[in-house]
Amino acid sequence: MGLLRVLLAAVLLASAVGKLVSGRSGREALRSYGIPWPEARAALWGGAIVVEASLAVPVAVGVRGSAEAAAALLAVFALALAVAIRRGRSGAPCGCFGGRSRIGWPAFARTALLATGFAALPFLPNATLSTEAWLGAGLAVALVGLAALGVAVLALARELGELRLTIAPQAALSLEHEGPELGGRVGLIERFEGRAPLAVAVFTSPGCRLCQALEPSLRLVSNDPEVELELFDEETDAAAWASLAVPGSPYAVVLGRDGVVLAKGTFNSLFQLEGLLAHATRTVSA
Repeated sequence: MGLLRVLLAAVLLASAVGKLVSGRSGREALRSYGIPWPEARAALWGGAIVVEASLAVPVAVGVRGSAEAAAALLAVFALALAVAIRRGRSGAPCGCFGGRSRIGWPAFARTALLATGFAALPFLPNATLSTEAWLGAGLAVALVGLAALGVAVLALARELGELRLTIAPQAALSLEHEGPELGGRVGLIERFEGRAPLAVAVFTSPGCRLCQALEPSLRLVSNDPEVELELFDEETDAAAWASLAVPGSPYAVVLGRDGVVLAKGTFNSLFQLEGLLAHATRTVSA
């Protein structure tokens, strides 16, 4: 049972490190569970990391009640996955072990199995490992811990760098006389499949270096199940540019399902694009 405790504790630690390393993508994955507020996503992401990391060592050394707490935590995660699957969000990011984990029945089965394993720990016979076995297990845990610490330090350094870049950020530039009229309906909505509450039209140009630099951010936003994103090139989609009086690129227009313009503006960062989405979400809620 001692070795099983160490292995399960290592899974908890790996999950916490995976979330920490994922950074923004890990936080954004929580959109898949219907959490639209960035502050709430950041709080849940940080809380999950702290709880998982703080339970790893007590589980490994057999602290009373730690296995049950870990089982309850994993059961909550499994329930959240089941609800998301029932809502049709299979394939969306789940954030279980970072931003690349996906929602689906395999993820649910894995989480439920881990919860069962933690719940069974207190009922397993307390077999005694040899001194050599404990030394080997301790060495393995120490090496894994050192590696995780190194990765965590690098991840924190990256997060601090991103934080510095976003200090006193400016919102997207939205001018009344540029682009479509806010609150008006545009025919561009016909170019979308209508599979998400928000449709985001992003206008780009072939020679726009900023547009190319923003491609990873656009892919991240397109993974959001609440958003359907389409690109409109200045040359191949000149008619769309002209019909909406787009002033330049990169430019975004956020539409509701009915084609009503909810937000618009020139943006040069993921933060500014998310600001347009947040404004559109508040408009819909109001």
